[in-house]
Amino acid sequence: MTRFEWRVHNPDGRLRVVVTKELPGQRWLDFLTEADCRVEICTSTEVLPTEAIAAAIGEHCHGAIGQLTESWGEDLFSALQAAGGIAYSNYAVGYNNVDVAAATRLGMPVGNTPGVLTETTAEMAVALTFAAARRVGEAERFLRAGRYQGWLPSLFLGELLRGKTVGILGAGRIGSAYARMMAQGHGMNILYYSRSANKTLEDDVNAFGRFQASRGRPAVSCRRVDTLEEFLQTADCVSIHTVLDDSTRHMIDARRLALMKTNAILVNTSRGPVVKEDDLVAHCRSHPQFRAGLDVFENEPELADGLDDLDNVLIVPHIASATGWTRRGMATLAAANVAGLLMGYPVWNRSDIRPFLGGDSPKAAPSIVNADALGLARLS
Repeated sequence: MTRFEWRVHNPDGRLRVVVTKELPGQRWLDFLTEADCRVEICTSTEVLPTEAIAAAIGEHCHGAIGQLTESWGEDLFSALQAAGGIAYSNYAVGYNNVDVAAATRLGMPVGNTPGVLTETTAEMAVALTFAAARRVGEAERFLRAGRYQGWLPSLFLGELLRGKTVGILGAGRIGSAYARMMAQGHGMNILYYSRSANKTLEDDVNAFGRFQASRGRPAVSCRRVDTLEEFLQTADCVSIHTVLDDSTRHMIDARRLALMKTNAILVNTSRGPVVKEDDLVAHCRSHPQFRAGLDVFENEPELADGLDDLDNVLIVPHIASATGWTRRGMATLAAANVAGLLMGYPVWNRSDIRPFLGGDSPKAAPSIVNADALGLARLS
């Protein structure tokens, strides 16, 4: 513990909450202060190992807020339970770093932060799509290296995406927002592969397509495909928005990359292990017209050997949700989950979480993923 630094907010609080990283904003601290919590926050930038988190929990701890870079399993939930804890929240919408089954067995509620990452992450996926298509990263490096000698007809020719087909792998909230941006804003047809049909998305895009046609403009369309093979073979661009579980880990590997068009674009703002990174490196080396835009990686913060040497791969350091509004909102929801549970509030039962972000907040925990399994009451 000596190499990690901590600060304390509201030192006289009756209930003790451990937060494994400094979070942005003030509203999240207000939630915990109103719940009479002493908040102990790790200010070190290193990822806390499990043993350091367990030591921080100690003998008396009522709740915790953890990060997606940490593994929250039976050992940590047992430590939190033994310390008197009754609340945990992940500072993320995803929770593949959390053993929810183990938490449920131990009676530990697990919170997450949905609803504030949707548009922000979708916008980053759009940015990566066009940056990869138009070779923005390559061109900037070329210019900064002093190699630009003037305009040329064939300098950094990229791909025009309007009128082409973008494939959405996972048509949940973020995938649907991205699809609407690409269809309604950029005139692309939508193909999606998902566990279930998204009729709302189909209706929205197809209605927009009919409107475009009524104005004499090219229509756009949206349809679902039944097989991943057809999906990959058809799409000019694939954007990954699926969850990470046993069925999606390494879903995009050498065999499936080979199904894609040689000049296709692959974008991932979801979870790194959905893509087998070594296979992607090999594919991009042998297919120089293929392009990728990546915000997440298989073994963060490490990259597969050779990935950062490839000109046809655009990489950014997991910043898809990195707007001030979103990150502050995530902190607010994570804290509201813990504070709500500590105060004995029911669980929010609506998808719209905006009431928690300003003004008088509902007396509820905004999002507890195992609420039904634990039999927690929901707000009537």
